[in-house]
Amino acid sequence: MPVYSFEALSADGQSSKGVIEADSARSARAQLRAQALVPLKVDLAGTPDAGSTAQGTAGVSVRGRRVFRPLGLMIWTRQLAGLVSSGLPLERALTSLADEAEQDPQRYLVANLRAEVNGGATFARALAQHPREFSAIYVAVIDAGEQSGNLGLVLERLADDLEEQQALKAKLIGAALYPAIVTLVAIFIVLFLVTYVVPQVAQVFAGSKRALPLLTVLMIGLSDLARQQGWILLLALFLGAIGARMALANAVVREKFDAFWLTLPVLGRLSLGYNAARFANTLAMLAGAGVPILKALQAAAETLSNQAMRRDALEALVLVREGAPLASALAQKKRFPALLAMFARLGEQTGQLPLMLQRAAKQLSAEVQRRAMQLATLLEPLLIVAMGAVVMLIVLAVLLPIIQLNQLVK
Repeated sequence: MPVYSFEALSADGQSSKGVIEADSARSARAQLRAQALVPLKVDLAGTPDAGSTAQGTAGVSVRGRRVFRPLGLMIWTRQLAGLVSSGLPLERALTSLADEAEQDPQRYLVANLRAEVNGGATFARALAQHPREFSAIYVAVIDAGEQSGNLGLVLERLADDLEEQQALKAKLIGAALYPAIVTLVAIFIVLFLVTYVVPQVAQVFAGSKRALPLLTVLMIGLSDLARQQGWILLLALFLGAIGARMALANAVVREKFDAFWLTLPVLGRLSLGYNAARFANTLAMLAGAGVPILKALQAAAETLSNQAMRRDALEALVLVREGAPLASALAQKKRFPALLAMFARLGEQTGQLPLMLQRAAKQLSAEVQRRAMQLATLLEPLLIVAMGAVVMLIVLAVLLPIIQLNQLVK
């Protein structure tokens, strides 16, 4: 049944807005009049007249903005899981979430989902109408939960998975935040010294006929280059970034670059561990929800941001389709950690594959967090020392001519 957004006046002259389900706009107005409301405006939810940020029935956000951010989706999934697990029918749970939504776009989206479910569609099919908001993995897990009759449990697992993803990302961002701030501050300080302080010193010694120290000459030359050709260097960096982005858009180039990235001493191991943990966690969640292993492998492979590892995962999928055990297929792909294949083998032997994959994901996530914190702890003093060394060289370039002049006076 379609969903309409409305604006109406009550008997005491108060204006109210909301959404209502009806077969047509005329029927929606009739329902409003039955509630002692005077309809001022009734539009199909998701059309441009229904609000500049409304969510369309085809799942496309007006102005390109998503309704759910990652954290918001996790909270919404947790709320829905709690309502469904408590025994509340799905339709009533969606009604409750639509009524409690603080923003109109979210209210329209949930109302559309409820209308699809009331019309006879499955919840997974309703979610699939909004691919921008709900990923294919999200839909696949919900579909498996509906088919098994354990939608509440599956929603809880899905919320747990989204929460773990957010926690891992937050810790990685937190570990990289301080080094990034120190680097930016260092760059601004060096640019200020080179483009403002050094030229002032050069003017002081411009009339001197004595040879300046080599370090001072080099610093003055660098200063002149930055002031006169700085825009050319910035343009070259900008064009280089665009060229690199266009090159990485090519699938072959991107796969080779990602394969090279995995060979880097520190960053490569972090990327490998993060992707492996994400892969194992998704595979465990899908397998635990009852999704067939081939479909689960396909979906888990799509979560890998590293194209080289994604190709390995798809090749492992081919091996499993041909009859090979999952552990054996993963062990043949050297980019995946041996820990993942070991836990997969234990899971296949004990019949507890989802549980073992979940344990592998937790260990890999913990290892990634440990390495990230170690890297951040090491980078902090190194960046400070590097910044101090650069500033010291600039200061020496300024002081050496002064010291030389004092010696001449004496």
